[in-house]
Amino acid sequence: MLAFFRKSHKWFSLAATLFILLFAVSGIILNHREQLSGVDVSRKLLPPGYRYNNWNLAAVKGSVKAGGDTVMLYGNIGVWFTKGSYREFHDLNAGFPAGTDNRKINTLCWSPVSGLHAGTLFGLWRHDKGSWKQILLPVKNPRVVKILQTGDSLLVMTRSNLFLATGSSGYRKFSEIRVPGGDDSDGKTGLFKTFWVIHSGEIYGQAGKLIVDAAGLVFILLCITGLVYFFVPYRLKKLENGLRRRQLKRFNKTSLKWHNVAGSWAILFLLLNTTTGMFLRPPLLIPIAGARVVKIRYTELDNPNPWFDRFRDLLYDRELKRFLIATSEGIYYSDDRFAGMLKSFPVQPPVSVMGINVFEKTGRGRYIVGSFTGIFEWETATGITTDCITRLPYTAIGSGGPPFGSVTVAGYARCNDSTMVLFDYVHGIIPLEGKNPFPSMPPEVTGSSPLSLWNTCLEIHTGRIFEPLLGPFYILVVPLAGLATLFVLITGFFAWWLAKRRRIRTISEENLSGSY
Repeated sequence: MLAFFRKSHKWFSLAATLFILLFAVSGIILNHREQLSGVDVSRKLLPPGYRYNNWNLAAVKGSVKAGGDTVMLYGNIGVWFTKGSYREFHDLNAGFPAGTDNRKINTLCWSPVSGLHAGTLFGLWRHDKGSWKQILLPVKNPRVVKILQTGDSLLVMTRSNLFLATGSSGYRKFSEIRVPGGDDSDGKTGLFKTFWVIHSGEIYGQAGKLIVDAAGLVFILLCITGLVYFFVPYRLKKLENGLRRRQLKRFNKTSLKWHNVAGSWAILFLLLNTTTGMFLRPPLLIPIAGARVVKIRYTELDNPNPWFDRFRDLLYDRELKRFLIATSEGIYYSDDRFAGMLKSFPVQPPVSVMGINVFEKTGRGRYIVGSFTGIFEWETATGITTDCITRLPYTAIGSGGPPFGSVTVAGYARCNDSTMVLFDYVHGIIPLEGKNPFPSMPPEVTGSSPLSLWNTCLEIHTGRIFEPLLGPFYILVVPLAGLATLFVLITGFFAWWLAKRRRIRTISEENLSGSY
């Protein structure tokens, strides 16, 4: 049995080492997005699929008209403005810190009353005197998902909170609106979210992320010491007895010692981290996407805020005097300006587990909802949902379907009264109505829009970086690499444990025989 575990561990480890190293290093970087936000990677160093073409890759999330025929586009490329002809594009990113991540725009709002505001991954910004200036929000995580002007009020929504500023403060002093829970609240959280925060360590805040970083370092240590133990014996065979051979043997013994100590002490945590990571990507993501579980006590999930990390978008329907709130678990509305509990719509359009990307009003009680599942026109009064591409009614197929549709909607823009286009993540612009007014992406836009180091590591960590080699089968990289890692950890532990037990038994027998 010991021989089986040793041989299995040896050869599976050798095959899985590269993947384990890639996942460990990229995982550590993913845990420190803000600290590394200034570091970018040239798209020329990446496979062709990572280069902009036809405004793809979430280059544009939306557009805002700003007086006359001026139009501002925003998204992963930052903020650029153009005229209605869409022929010349001008950079409007001065003032943002260096790094693509610092100018990824989730939402843009212009009003002749409050001016121009932008919401990024790291906070709220106001354009003033030709440059962006940050406005601090009284919140721990200032990731802004929506900015909305209603009358004299400027509403700013982060992933967990809703803030209000008025003209009397110059739209600089924000107070929080306490948003009541939903009428369907069960006090639980999503299993996907639970696995996510366990895998990243966020479940225990910054301390938990550092613990997961330590796990990544253990994985790296195990890979390096494992490779040393694998290759050194081949080198020893070529060396004659002498000082150099003794030093190499001593080094190999020390390396094996650290390999065993680190692996045996961290085994349970490494198994947990690997298992939760496997369920964060399809296909294992699909069965847990809609599951709900009790919040783990005394963790980041056990938050008194019913909307903690759940807000995704916000709309105001002036005709109905109604606020609509898109969350990670459905769309709600408030007819009393958040005085009472939010109400959920009984029938809702499909939204990918990856989140809502388009939420626009098209008429009284009619809205456009887009995500990686597709794009739909939704009438709240009747619940009728129509696919904007096929113009056919949408029929729900249950919660077990894939998280991606045939059209992966990353953005939407109404160019004029007769032209609407959507931005598919893979293929770029798809006209919905009218002709496409956009030219090819100008070199001044593509040349100033590299991929952030964080996103590069995300592509590695999710296995998408292997798509050019494996095609659609890249989706199996994470689960198969996860299973291989579990097998390596388990066989390695038992190889160590059985050998240790054998040594203890041998010593006991020798002591016993020596006593006679």
